[in-house]
Amino acid sequence: MIFEIYRNRVNNNLNSLLTRQNALNESMRYSVLAGGKRFRPILTYTTASLFDVKLRQVDACAVAVELIHIYSLIHDDLPAMDDDDMRHNQPSSHKAFGEAQAILAGDGLQALAFEVLAGAKNIMPSIRIKLLNLLASSAFNMADGQSIDLSAVSNNVDVDFLNRLHLKKTGTLLGCAVKFGALLEPKVDNKDIDILSSFSEKIGLAYQIQDDVLDVLGSDESLGKRQNSDLKKGKPTYPSLIGIEESKKAYKGLYAEGIEELSGLSVNAAAMIDLTNKIMHRDN
Repeated sequence: MIFEIYRNRVNNNLNSLLTRQNALNESMRYSVLAGGKRFRPILTYTTASLFDVKLRQVDACAVAVELIHIYSLIHDDLPAMDDDDMRHNQPSSHKAFGEAQAILAGDGLQALAFEVLAGAKNIMPSIRIKLLNLLASSAFNMADGQSIDLSAVSNNVDVDFLNRLHLKKTGTLLGCAVKFGALLEPKVDNKDIDILSSFSEKIGLAYQIQDDVLDVLGSDESLGKRQNSDLKKGKPTYPSLIGIEESKKAYKGLYAEGIEELSGLSVNAAAMIDLTNKIMHRDN
């Protein structure tokens, strides 16, 4: 299956990258190589495949977006943030290495993401600048989303608030992953970029709502973290506001809308539709 090829490819690239002999390497490798679905890099590879971009040109983008994602998870798990002690079925970084080292591991991964992308010699400099700008703005919006999330703990909020929050916290990096794949094609049409932006907003929000549902229905083992962790911290979730069944309808509807958006692309979107359907039916 092509998606498994993408997953293995980014895993191999991440493993090769994290071989430096320094004090941070062990803690960085611990979180990066712990597993995970690699959904974001798979999105990047899949989008690039729609435009016939060669795999070797996609590698730096796939690695960079995953490094940013992992850095955000390390920091989100910290006691000052979400205070989670499990991630990917192993102790969180701060539990394994201490809070200070976890903060530094996240900082290191964020810096490394930009180093990898800036140094991708097989990508034209003009395109690299666009990619770096997109990664920077996406990382900022993700952090802004986390800040908003922290402000909502134990407060009464509505669904519109949650949507705005998660379009930043979750959706912005998913959108970056999708647009990375398209921007690697120098002649990509602006209409295609707009369609993919709208698509990624819909699936980004759907992914978060689905995560909230799985957080209630899944087990610690299947989730790789504590079940009901958000609810126990007083964080607003879609199921707590609209219920499980309405939440299920909401994310399935958003995935369907995202797939419908893809019909307007100038290229055959069958691979992306297949990936979206697989994500919609995931159980973790």
